[in-house]
Amino acid sequence: MKRIFVLLIVIVLSPATAIAQSYCNGTTQRDANICAKQKWEIADRELNRLWKEVKPLADTRGTGQVLLDEQHAWLRQRDAHCEPELKEGGSAAHMFYWSCMEEQTLQRNQVLRALR
Repeated sequence: MKRIFVLLIVIVLSPATAIAQSYCNGTTQRDANICAKQKWEIADRELNRLWKEVKPLADTRGTGQVLLDEQHAWLRQRDAHCEPELKEGGSAAHMFYWSCMEEQTLQRNQVLRALR
């Protein structure tokens, strides 16, 4: 019981990158799939953090609606670009999908950073 409690505390207190790293060091396709998704989640959290910073600035400049429309278009484009990876099937399909999502998100993060 004590081990389970300690494990839960470690999981809760571990940074997301450390948790992702444990799967990224795995040897199974399941590990690779989980690793890819967790890497995307890290990039997505950064995207959301940047959005909270950039959107109010754009609103102040009078370009908030344009940025919002651009963001919606980017989301549609990202999904259309990455979703075919899932249709390929196979045990690695999710890894390729999440890797695509991460790559697209990292690129968008660079665009948002430039708007600060």
